[in-house]
Amino acid sequence: MENGVLIQYFHWYYPDDGSLWDHLKAHCSELSSLGITAVWLPPATKGSKAHAGNETAGYDIYDHYDLGEFDQKGDTRTKYGTRDQYLQAVEAAHGARIQVYPDILLNHKSGGDETEKFMARKVNPDNRNEFISDPQEVEGFTKFNFPGRKGKYSPFVWDFHCFSGIDYTLNAGNGIFKILNEYGEHWEDILANELGNYDYLMFNDIDHRNPAVVEELKRWGKWYHNLIGFEGMRLDAIKHISLNFLNGWLDYMREICGRDLFVVGEYWAPSQPKDMIDYIRASGGRMSLFDASLQLHFHEASQQGAGYDLSRVFEGTLVQADPGHSVTLVTNHDTQPMQSLESPVNPWFRPLAYAMILLRQGGYPCLFFTDLFGAEYTGKGSDGKDYRIRMEPIPLLREMLRARLKYCWGAQRDWIDHPQCIGWTREGAEDKKGSGCAVLMSSGGDGTKHMELGIRHAGRTFADLFRNRTEKISIGEDGQADFLCKAGSVSIWVGEDTLTLVTASRGTPRDLGG
Repeated sequence: MENGVLIQYFHWYYPDDGSLWDHLKAHCSELSSLGITAVWLPPATKGSKAHAGNETAGYDIYDHYDLGEFDQKGDTRTKYGTRDQYLQAVEAAHGARIQVYPDILLNHKSGGDETEKFMARKVNPDNRNEFISDPQEVEGFTKFNFPGRKGKYSPFVWDFHCFSGIDYTLNAGNGIFKILNEYGEHWEDILANELGNYDYLMFNDIDHRNPAVVEELKRWGKWYHNLIGFEGMRLDAIKHISLNFLNGWLDYMREICGRDLFVVGEYWAPSQPKDMIDYIRASGGRMSLFDASLQLHFHEASQQGAGYDLSRVFEGTLVQADPGHSVTLVTNHDTQPMQSLESPVNPWFRPLAYAMILLRQGGYPCLFFTDLFGAEYTGKGSDGKDYRIRMEPIPLLREMLRARLKYCWGAQRDWIDHPQCIGWTREGAEDKKGSGCAVLMSSGGDGTKHMELGIRHAGRTFADLFRNRTEKISIGEDGQADFLCKAGSVSIWVGEDTLTLVTASRGTPRDLGG
């Protein structure tokens, strides 16, 4: 979708009150008016504890078919609401012409209903290919028969033959145990080779070599699509899943859905951009990935201020190497404060970072819930202490989204050529009246840059949409002009004849380091 914008509609610490689906339903019209074209929703499936507070955010999946319908694992609803609320929210999104991308978990299951005895070997957690015990009989929670659902939608029962490993046994305690079943004593072949073999992540690891499991996951995928009619999906933990399975499953889903589903996978490798590119190639281009490298650059730039070289911000990023398969982002639920991949972008830099994903060609920008709506929560730090976190919404984000919708069309010219001041222009499109803009930002002092906008704008007067600069700029006969920005901020220069009133508030930059 041209100029499409995705929003991650949750954060890890969203309140455990069953309100998220209603929140989305109430805001669909606003999202659509801002030019948001798709929502990435958290796992709607029942977890091992129906709504266990801020512990899991739904990633401890128990029953794929329970969307908050059955009294299982302590409650009927999930953390985010009931099945009916979910379906109403999806209907509201579709009614507002917003696509729906559910979060899909195919790597593991949690909260087995009964124990089974089976043979297993304990492995070295730092090298999963190294066994540190002889084969032994263990007892683990590997039987999933879903007594609350009673076979509705699917009679399939999961047992130890469906899993390749577990992390807890009744008789041998905690650890990573490789289940010895008919599919071999070794893990599945995984593209990522971290820790020897990266198949195992957590809980009961699904064994995709079991043909019965593959068929069940296909049945479920078809059932889920028939129910809510999603247009895409976010795939969780793809580093740990057999690509051979994923490629086949995605081909099946696209075939039965009769559409080219958009798919973005979680393959977090910020320091290894080549690994992400290799994964996309190995998938045959079946999925996009989040640009973890660009997110890391935003984090580093926000920490270093004027000491960070902005002219290199796109170097080694996925959006630079493969913009058609890059989902760009400023932060997400894994990088927000108190999370294991914590790499927050400081408030002063967030408008600059969002300008770099929203106002440029290339990449599919993904907003984060808290940057639009804000959040307050308590989280536990690495020191074991609780901290109160307040994440303020970005004051100008709504205006920036409207700018993307109205002005950011046509050819792009870059001036990514200075350590503290970079810019670009968008020439505009014939069929987008008034489109075209110049963007300039600085991580140091006040900035100025001579840039070309295009001769179609010759003689027009431009103004800063954000009112950070009050000057008026006349575009020369050659389509060029000197554009300006304030220290530690971003300015979006648009035709004064198209300018509508916007709020001139903005955050105070941190100490920029000179």
